[in-house]
Amino acid sequence: MIPIPFMKTTYLPDNLSSDEPPCVATVGFFDGVHRGHCFLISQVVEEAKASGMSSVVVTFDRHPRQVLKDDYQPEQLTTLDNKLVFLSKTGIDHVVVLHFDGEMARMSACDFMEKVLSRQLNVRKLLVGYDNRFGHGRQDGFNDYVRFGNQMGMEVIQGKDLLVEGRNVSSSAIRHFIRQGEMEIANHLLGYPYIIMGKVVGGMQEGRKMGFPTANIDLSETCQLIPAPGAYAVRVRLPQSVATRPAMMNIGTRPTFGGSSLSVEVHIFQFDEDLYGQQLYVSVEKRIREERKFDNVNQLREQLEMDRQMVMQTLDMNH
Repeated sequence: MIPIPFMKTTYLPDNLSSDEPPCVATVGFFDGVHRGHCFLISQVVEEAKASGMSSVVVTFDRHPRQVLKDDYQPEQLTTLDNKLVFLSKTGIDHVVVLHFDGEMARMSACDFMEKVLSRQLNVRKLLVGYDNRFGHGRQDGFNDYVRFGNQMGMEVIQGKDLLVEGRNVSSSAIRHFIRQGEMEIANHLLGYPYIIMGKVVGGMQEGRKMGFPTANIDLSETCQLIPAPGAYAVRVRLPQSVATRPAMMNIGTRPTFGGSSLSVEVHIFQFDEDLYGQQLYVSVEKRIREERKFDNVNQLREQLEMDRQMVMQTLDMNH
């Protein structure tokens, strides 16, 4: 697990003290911890400082739909570990990770506020995001939360929303642009380059035969959203390293070789070490072209060389 600096992290229901100090909190899944999330959390931090209380983010260990729908396949922007790293950079004092299960899914908003937020976490002020709803069936809205809060001595405040170029920043909007391969727009809304992570697995070795050895990344365990097929300019962080290396990534089915299953392959420039079984972190900067089928391997090799030049130019501009 990635170490989380300067931030208390608590996993419920396992390890919470019975005398939590009064706090200002917000609740959400916070997938991506994008600019809109950070803007809301900054309001929590400011309100907490003004009130002399600690600031708390309450989030969940899995997407609620994974519990509500057995066949739901989440396409998340961040893994839980990465989400905690991003949250640690917001200035929040404490993150509480709730275990989302069937019992919690059945809990009404009022019960959640009373049993979890008020009794367990001692939340005195709750900031609610502009589009956030919680509780069974997401049936209640902001006015209901205010009414419930009044009953239990909790002030409920409507968080201000963040507009970027006239657009509300949301995880769903960011997913839309990533699915389209529009990484520059997605990254602008995220506030950082989109990161995918996964272990290196064995591949077909076709890239090596052409002089472009690749690390084949398995993303199946991370439940992350995979960008649209195509060639990308990326930066790769290797295990046990904080430095990144320029690279190009191909997402697709290898149509030139008659492939059918989706693969994610990364060619790291001036690097030819064995990374099998290790985890890579890939920052996706820009899609440089769509996936294409070539008539032969020579055409593909020529295109890969042009891709390399394009990626080097792109990464140099974005450095």
